[in-house]
Amino acid sequence: MNGYIPSKWTVEFTAKAAKARGKLPSKIKDRLDALVRAIQYDGPVQPAMPHFGKLKGLGETFHCHLNKGKPRYVAVWRVVDKSIELVEVRYVGSHENAPY
Repeated sequence: MNGYIPSKWTVEFTAKAAKARGKLPSKIKDRLDALVRAIQYDGPVQPAMPHFGKLKGLGETFHCHLNKGKPRYVAVWRVVDKSIELVEVRYVGSHENAPY
């Protein structure tokens, strides 16, 4: 093999989250991409991410902060199907507009 490690989880974006990703500052986009890679390889639970937590009352839905300071950016993702290991990023953007 050439050093390629196949990913375990598939990560998809909702249309709204994909559009919001395109509008993020480059440093925040890089942090989001790092989060997506971590989810692909280690699954949806990412306790090493800043302010990571499970959102109460929303099933297997999680969030974390992508930066410190203001404006603060967050990501929200949920497990769509555990058996096929599918995660969906539902929101990326400012903390003030986050759906929780």
